[in-house]
Order: sequence, then C-alpha cells, then structure tokens
Amino acid sequence: MCGVGPFAGLEFVGGGYVRAFIQVQMSAQDRSPPIPPIPALLETRNITKIFGELKANDSVDFAIQKGEIHALLGENGAGKSTLVKILFGSLQQTDGSVLWNGESVHVDSPSQAKALGIGMVFQHFSLFEALTVAENIALSFGSDVELADISERARDLSHQYGLPLDPDALVGDLSVGERQRIEIIRCLMQDPALIILDEPTSVLTPQEANTLFETLFRLRDEGRSILYISHRLEEVQRLCSAATIMRHGKVVDACDPREETAGSLASKMVGAEIEGIEHKFAGEVGDVFLELNHLSLPSDHPFAISLKDISLKVHAGEVVGVAGIAGNGQGELFGAVSGEDVQDNPSAVRMCGEDAGAKGISSRRALGAAFIPEERLGHGAVPELPLTDNLLLARHASDKSSFLSLGGLSVIARGAINSATKKVVEAMDVRKSAENPPAGALSGGNLQKFIMGRELDREPKLLVVNQPTWGVDAGAAANIRQALIDLAANGSAVLVISQDLDEIFEVASSIAVMADGRLTQPVPASELTREQIGLMMAGTDLGSGAAA
Repeated sequence: MCGVGPFAGLEFVGGGYVRAFIQVQMSAQDRSPPIPPIPALLETRNITKIFGELKANDSVDFAIQKGEIHALLGENGAGKSTLVKILFGSLQQTDGSVLWNGESVHVDSPSQAKALGIGMVFQHFSLFEALTVAENIALSFGSDVELADISERARDLSHQYGLPLDPDALVGDLSVGERQRIEIIRCLMQDPALIILDEPTSVLTPQEANTLFETLFRLRDEGRSILYISHRLEEVQRLCSAATIMRHGKVVDACDPREETAGSLASKMVGAEIEGIEHKFAGEVGDVFLELNHLSLPSDHPFAISLKDISLKVHAGEVVGVAGIAGNGQGELFGAVSGEDVQDNPSAVRMCGEDAGAKGISSRRALGAAFIPEERLGHGAVPELPLTDNLLLARHASDKSSFLSLGGLSVIARGAINSATKKVVEAMDVRKSAENPPAGALSGGNLQKFIMGRELDREPKLLVVNQPTWGVDAGAAANIRQALIDLAANGSAVLVISQDLDEIFEVASSIAVMADGRLTQPVPASELTREQIGLMMAGTDLGSGAAA
C-alpha cells in the first residue's frame, strides 16, 4: 500500500509489522486511559532548504520508526543528500522541524547528531590518506580513547561484519572498496540508534553486500533503525519495509517496497517509465584499439597488487567488461592503461595502433583515448574548480585547436569551453544549483554524469571507465549504460571495469575476470553465468581462461 506523509511508516513490534501511530480505542466500559501513540524515532515536518533560488528540500515530511529499515529514494538531485545532511547536522534547514523520539530538536552539528544517536556513512569518504585506518577512526572519538583499543575494536568489528581491515594500513594505500569498509566500521563503533547509509554497497562485492545485509537485519532486530539510500532497487526490496520517494525536492510517494517491483520503484522516482537497454552488438568487430602485451607491473607499496603478465585485446565495436572483487588489481590496471603508471616497454600497451606504454595520460588522450576513474572527487574532477575548468583540464591536451590559443585562453576559446560544458550538462541531465558551480557542489551521481558526459562528448576511439554508474540513480544508470553500448556500436572500443555483475552482464559483449593481479581472457557474455564468474572472481576457476 502506498501513501504520503509521516503516517506511512511501518513499525517492527514483536516479530511482526503493524501500522504505526494507531491509537488503541478503549471501550466505554473500560475506564483505563487510552494508550498513547508510540512516537517515531525520527520525524521531519515541513523541512525546507533553500540555496539561492534553488529549493533543494520543499516541505519534506516523513518518519522513521524504531527497528525499521527505511529507504530514501529519488533521482540524483532529488534532494536526498540535502535532507540527510540536515538530519546529520552538516546543514541547517531554512524552515521546518526535526523530532527525535517525539521531541523537537535542532541538530546544529554532526557531533550533536552523534550525541543523539545518529550515525552516518557518506557516499564520499572523509579520510586522511596519510593516516592509518585506526588513526582515521580515532578522529571520531575523544582523546581519552587509546589507539590500541580502537585498533582492537575495529579489527573485531571488521571480522564480525565480513569487511576485513588492517588497522595499521595507511589509507592512501587502500582501494576504494577498503576505504568504504573504514567508513562503515567507524559508524558502527559509535553504537548509533539510527544509521544513515548512503550507497553502502556501491563498492562492495556481492558476498560482502550479503554479509552487510545480515548485519543490518541483526541491527534492526535489536531495535536500531536504518535510513537506507541506494540506487540498487533490488537491495531496497530485500532490505526495507518502508520507502519514501523524493523528486525535485519534494516527497512524491511512500510505499512498502516489498509490494513493488524494481521497475515500478524506478518509475516512481523519475515520474515516467524507464526504457530498457537496447543491445547493438553486430558480432563483427573492427581494429584493435587497445592491446596489452604481457603487461606486468610490480606493486609500489605493501598494500598494492602487482599486475601479472596481462594480455588483452579490445576491438572497435565491442564492450569488454572486467569483473572482480575490490582490491584485486582493478585500480592498478586502470592506472597502467590510462598512463598514470607508464611502462618501460613501450609495446606493453598499444593504443589506437601505436605503442603507448611509455606515454603519459595526455599523450594517450591525444591518440583518441578517454579515461574515467572510479573516484570522482580529486581524481575525476577537482572539487574546488568550476565545471568549465574541469572540462578544460580534461581536454586541454587533446582538443587544443578548439580551446586554446597562443598566450592562453582567448574569448573565443572561453566561449567554446562554456558551450561544451552546457552541451554536456544538457545531454546528461546534470542537476546543479548554479550556472557554473564547483565540481564539489554537485551530488555524487550528478558529478558522475558530468564526468561521463565530458568524455563521451569527445566520441573517443577508446574509452576506459572504472565503475561507470557508481552512486547513479536507475534512470541515469540506464542512460550511461546505453551510451557505452552506443559508443561501441558507432565504432569505438570500450573497456568497462565494474564490481556490479548486473552492470557487466548488461553492457558487455565479452567478460574477463580479475583476481590477484591476473586477468582471464575475455569470453562472450552469453557463454558465462554469474556462478562461473563468482568462482573466477574468487580465483578458484581461472583455468585456461587466464591470460598467457
């Protein structure tokens, strides 16, 4: 059943779900006083947040019951991030109120939110790379807590939740998936009554995600509440007993996601039906635009993965997907292909018909290649710079004739940059609060759409992308995946590195698997099952498919 407003929630009581806020009506013969309604753990009333002319939240009402896993759904830019930042004290509302256990509270800061019992795991990490795992966690606790105690607790919790961490490891040496584990463990160490999770499984393997789900069910059964933000709607259906759906800053629906389909939930989010992906693989491929020849790359620190004798060919007209568990060399592979890590042997990497192993990023881009890393902020874009400058940084070497003139940027060049940025924003439906905001002001999904559009707009001969739809809503993810297929259909070669098996099967014409720095040879996607890939991801069934 669907409904809008704070009375649409469901509350877990005694092993079953009952409607919240139902007052027991006593008979006329019973003179005992009525049982008062049980207050929600957290409730928002008329929450409004205005940034300049943008109303990011518009009179938002909803409630989270005790012992409930509640989904907050919506497109990128729907207002979800703004709302949870208000709940966590990172932002203050323009109007409206927040109630905690039925009492009105004003959450002025994250420290006050934590004191109330609200914990949050953000989509973008807040970690210091020069510090260890334990030292980063310690920053959330008082100085009276010993670092050794934090290390021990973190190690115990990480093993308990199936998210292994070395408390002594430097964060700068860890993969994105391992960094996500730090954020989750750090939140759980604070023993919150309400846990806000923003895309918690975006960089977890299916096995890790399943372990996390079991943990969330256990926390729910203990009476804790979880506000779950995810674009993976199958997860929402599996985990959540209630969902609040936002669009353009407003609550537009509330429902029990278990009574919906992934398609119906996605339609509620975008306000229209989402078209399916059209595959256009002709079965015939063209020239080899990416060739790796016995590529080996020793690890440069104790926590890195060495690349071991990798050979791969990606032809024009095909999408090759690389599946694998986080931390098995995917980041190192991307760095070797993109030119962030150059090779001594120029022929170890051939790109668009030329030896490129000794060339850097700009030189490889000038050959007609484009690269999209998994980490958006700081790697794919400079947070402090506006969108136009971020586009210029990515194109100054490959598109000199369009954007640069002798002596620097001309008026014409600046106009070209502005025009190209506007084209990308419109094509990818990037939601923003200003005409040319800094990249860091965009939501994670909108920034991903901008970076993807920035590279797709160049129509590169070769596109290499790591985690193309991480943190992107269902509608935008479908558009991005279709764009990758269309790019290949138009004669480009596409290499997609992803931990999302559904995504791999949806876009790839052939699939290779990465495990412990080794890469299998691609196999047509139609000949593989998820179970086979799972075995290969674990390194137990590499067989004859491993690269020679």
